[in-house]
Amino acid sequence: MTTVLLVSGFIIIAALASYATMLMLKLRKQTKQREKKQQELNDINQARIDEHLGSIRYIATAMLEDRCELSEGVMRIAKLFGILSMSEQVESKYPAIFKHFAVIQDHPIMETRKQLEKQQRMKLDFARMRSEAELEADILNEAKQLSSFTPSPLH
Repeated sequence: MTTVLLVSGFIIIAALASYATMLMLKLRKQTKQREKKQQELNDINQARIDEHLGSIRYIATAMLEDRCELSEGVMRIAKLFGILSMSEQVESKYPAIFKHFAVIQDHPIMETRKQLEKQQRMKLDFARMRSEAELEADILNEAKQLSSFTPSPLH
């Protein structure tokens, strides 16, 4: 009787150990798949960030080479920093760009602009040109810095 109990106990323990081992292997496989998926997502996100940072550098270089108007470049750079959630981080480093952006960010473009009365368009243009004239040298200096911009690590 005791032998039967010992053998059946051993069989039960062996079965439970086998089941636990199978579950551990399944968990390890799922963990590896999850880590692989997370790494793929991180790589995709980093590629997107690198693309946006490359665009910022390209636009800044275009501003320096007069291939892009100051206001257009400022608008694009500020919005890209916004997409990257870096506006607050870099605003103090590039105050002229963000000061000019504050002036022009709500100006309508394309069809919306065409719908404005001529006097209203001229008023907006005057505000934009006045800001450009006041900040041009500083914006170009900041564009020069941005043409080789690399973000500082957050840690």
